[in-house]
Amino acid sequence: MEKTGPQIGGKIRRLRRQKHTSQADLAAALGISASYLNLLEHNRRNITVPLLFKLAGHFGIEPGELVESDESQLTGDLMELFGDDIFADTDLTNHEIRDLASSNPTAAKAILRLFDKYQEVRSGRSGGESASDAEPSTTGYHMATEAISDFIQENANHFPALEASAERVRHDIDHASDSFELGLKTYLFNVFGFEVKMASLPAGIAQKLDEDTNKLFISDISSPESALFSMAHRAALLTAEREIEEIVDQSNLPEGDAPILAKNVLASYFAAALVMPYTPFLAACRDYRYDVERLSRRFGASFEQVCHRMTTLQRPGAQGIPLHLVRTDIAGNISKRFSLSGIHIPRHSGACPRWNIYSAFLQPEKINIQISQMPDSEMYFCIAKSIAKGGYRHNAPRRHLSIGLGCHISHAKEMIYSDGVDLKNLSQVVPIGVGCRICPRLECGQRAHPPADHRFHIDAATKPENLYAKMS
Repeated sequence: MEKTGPQIGGKIRRLRRQKHTSQADLAAALGISASYLNLLEHNRRNITVPLLFKLAGHFGIEPGELVESDESQLTGDLMELFGDDIFADTDLTNHEIRDLASSNPTAAKAILRLFDKYQEVRSGRSGGESASDAEPSTTGYHMATEAISDFIQENANHFPALEASAERVRHDIDHASDSFELGLKTYLFNVFGFEVKMASLPAGIAQKLDEDTNKLFISDISSPESALFSMAHRAALLTAEREIEEIVDQSNLPEGDAPILAKNVLASYFAAALVMPYTPFLAACRDYRYDVERLSRRFGASFEQVCHRMTTLQRPGAQGIPLHLVRTDIAGNISKRFSLSGIHIPRHSGACPRWNIYSAFLQPEKINIQISQMPDSEMYFCIAKSIAKGGYRHNAPRRHLSIGLGCHISHAKEMIYSDGVDLKNLSQVVPIGVGCRICPRLECGQRAHPPADHRFHIDAATKPENLYAKMS
């Protein structure tokens, strides 16, 4: 029987306790034994799809709400945290870490925030200072960006208020013209009095609003997709300011840069919802089987914009595939991460070099396909493509990025990229990890660091290809 990938035991247990229901009573209502329910609540059994629907019906929620609220990412973040050298002498087990994430996620998130702050202080100290003597970094960049990632994850990257606002604006735009681009320009002029003009702007500037002349200038070296998104982003700031402010005010984002960055992220969310309206976009995803390039042409959006939009399709009763998304540069710095698939994406360290998001750099502009298996034996269907940004002037530098998108293996057949791939052929499966310090794959020859909980010795008679492999 088909099984879902994410482990959702903690969510089931909390919902049961909120209803003041015993394990025996819930098990009886579901038609299973109390002992089996206990194993489910402790993530020692995967939940079958029929049982997932029974649970959702019992608690009066959508099945996707159970899946999207799992603690897999939180557990992975905690394991990465406790893999740091400062915890080398602790005897925490993986089971204890999972139990913390599932039984008390609020405390677990507080620990993550504390460690983020420690990392910020540690990375900002000068030579010779101890961590306790170091002054906090003045930029707060790391703390803010991690807080934004957590904020997006907690909301399953879905904001109904922005979807509704974007749909209202799109209705007006569509009535102004058959062309979305022309309709958007007309909307900005008729409603706000701003005239859109292409112009030569300083390097790195995509748009500039001149309130004195009521002109919105868009960089004339922007790609058509970027230029359209820039106009939609400006429309977001002008039309959805109240909704964005309310979402940020109701969040638990820390003070400083995080609220400012969150407003920009939410404006981009609105822009994507405006360019790719929810209902027709979801229908097209299903019709085209998540063919990113075909959807890019259909909606006039870039590869990255389409991938982002796919991850937001979590409307109750009209949900898309639970996806994960990661963006990294060629040096391995992860700048965007989000996961509903259940796969863990590193919080502080670089991802596994075996992951196809890195090998995609070796085949620019080609979609790379991989069946990935994490150390917990769960498998995921992943695609990745490297893209280049910038370079629209002679000798101008270019940014090289790789976009990774994927789902649990149980959803792979819903994606067109699985055509011709034998999903049951284990020889095609690539074992990957999260980060070397917490990865248990001792035989991996691509290790950059030893596991945090292992020690090694050097045999004088032999020289291994990788010093950190085959620990003892």
